[in-house]
Amino acid sequence: MTTDSRGDYQELVDEISELLGVPATLENRDFELIAFGAYDSEGELDPSALDPVRTRSILTRRSTAAVRTWFEGFGITRATAPVRIPPTPEAGVYRGRICLPVRHRGVVLGYVWLLDSEPGAPGPTDPQLDAAMRVAARIGALLADEAQHGADLSRELRAVLTTERGWQADMAVAALRTALGPRGDGPYVVVCVAPWSSADPDDAPSARTVPHATALCTVPWGPTAQWLAALIRLRATDTLTSATSAATRLLERARGAEGGGTDTGTQRTPGTHDTPGTHGTPGTHSTPGAATAPLTVAAGIASPRVALADLAAAWQEASAAARAALAEPGFGPVAEWSRIGPYRLLTSLPPETAQDPAVRPLLSPTHRELARTAEVYLDCAGQAARTAAELGIHRQTLYYRLSRVEQLTGLDLDDGEHRLLLHMALKGARL
Repeated sequence: MTTDSRGDYQELVDEISELLGVPATLENRDFELIAFGAYDSEGELDPSALDPVRTRSILTRRSTAAVRTWFEGFGITRATAPVRIPPTPEAGVYRGRICLPVRHRGVVLGYVWLLDSEPGAPGPTDPQLDAAMRVAARIGALLADEAQHGADLSRELRAVLTTERGWQADMAVAALRTALGPRGDGPYVVVCVAPWSSADPDDAPSARTVPHATALCTVPWGPTAQWLAALIRLRATDTLTSATSAATRLLERARGAEGGGTDTGTQRTPGTHDTPGTHGTPGTHSTPGAATAPLTVAAGIASPRVALADLAAAWQEASAAARAALAEPGFGPVAEWSRIGPYRLLTSLPPETAQDPAVRPLLSPTHRELARTAEVYLDCAGQAARTAAELGIHRQTLYYRLSRVEQLTGLDLDDGEHRLLLHMALKGARL
């Protein structure tokens, strides 16, 4: 948000405060604070106005997910007229609220929050609220203009991420830097969401509707698929929190487009492993006696970059991290490039390279249990007792399976290089 637009929002919020004679705050539809007015008819802010929810919103410039869900339960996302919300002290809302939905062409873009009058005290009249809603409509038009500006950066961002090296790439970076203006200074993080389901290649959400996003675009992936790229500007003290927040919100939208999927992923814990799938199919993440289905959509986060010229390399990292999360659900659903281990190398290999001929027989569906045994054994650094315990099998059964692996592949599991080849090929098979 530019300094000029922030000033415009502040003037409009102050106008609503003056119209109604009560303090007002403006938040976007992600409940991030844009502006607030401290109007008070007596010249001093009523202490009861500073309930925990309002205080946190002003001090941290955002509300918690729980607060957002609670307020949305009153239908504010669908409302076209003011919505009154009663006081609920147990939720930290000591004063009732009046919510003015900020809409533009039927789309809710934010909310103006007013403190409702105390019981028995005169509140805003209908004509006053009508006048305030007209100001809210002007705020909606301003938010829509800013959102459109963010959407306009899709072409510039896509060019930076996809143009081959050379003068064309330099031109693309210069165009993005010009379009960003004062926002061109880093550090930036690139986020990838894979896959992004849409019939329209340019159907990406607006940067204004995604927390912390500066620009978004879709990037072709293969002959028919497309993935989503988001450019996230970090604050000086931000340790990828903004990128994770944006990635999580984009995953929610991607799952909604798929029909409401609920992939949540799991964090890797000692004793968890993955069953290799066939070529091109993610395997399943499993523990002895249990299994987690593969993710159908995941996000990857690159390492931060300061220079816009480095965004293409950041995109490669982000997309690699997303691929790793799809292959290994233990990384996901949001995976950071710095934490995907050997997949930093595996994702850079052509698919045909990762499919080693010696290991290919082991990857057939009929030998799935042998492949899983081999990977668990290698994940356990070749420790037979630990592997047998992880798999829940007798040690003699383990030795039999490993001998079958050697027969199928022609590899010697006592040879370090052979073990390295098998380990990498098993993990690479899911990519």
